[in-house]
Amino acid sequence: MASYQNGRNGRRSRGGSRKRGGENRSRHQSAPSRVPVKKSLLQRIMDLFTGGGKPPARPPQPQHARGNGSQPATARPSRKPEAVEVTTPRLYVGNLSFDATESDLFELFNGVGAVQNAEVVTYRHNQRSKGFAFVQMLTVDEAKRAVEELHDKEFLGRKLVVSGAKSSEHHSAN
Repeated sequence: MASYQNGRNGRRSRGGSRKRGGENRSRHQSAPSRVPVKKSLLQRIMDLFTGGGKPPARPPQPQHARGNGSQPATARPSRKPEAVEVTTPRLYVGNLSFDATESDLFELFNGVGAVQNAEVVTYRHNQRSKGFAFVQMLTVDEAKRAVEELHDKEFLGRKLVVSGAKSSEHHSAN
């Protein structure tokens, strides 16, 4: 039968005895200095790629608006939307409230001119609004008037960004 040996397998490690420190050394004597171990070729090559065993220098982490609780959240700098000239009756409506519906947009833009279509862009998997939409006006003149009147107007608690929609040729160039 095997005897229980306090959770150990009974073998000593390769390093020698289990004792820490020498028996003859007093508390006030200094520990012997360690001799540097020569590294093999493979270890030196690995050190080139991994930084030589030193912890890698970390670049400063950006402060995001959504803090993790330990640090105060800082506001992210606002990015100005790209001003796209109105050349077609199709308009981009940005900074849209997530509660806005297509009928809300239809009513808002109908006060400026005749609206042909209003489409809120949503995520496919849960149908939640992405915060922007496209509105198709009847004429280019009505679209230009809608941009002049509705850009930076407060709608459902947010200031709208209204500009001309980028054409498909513009997207393929980028």
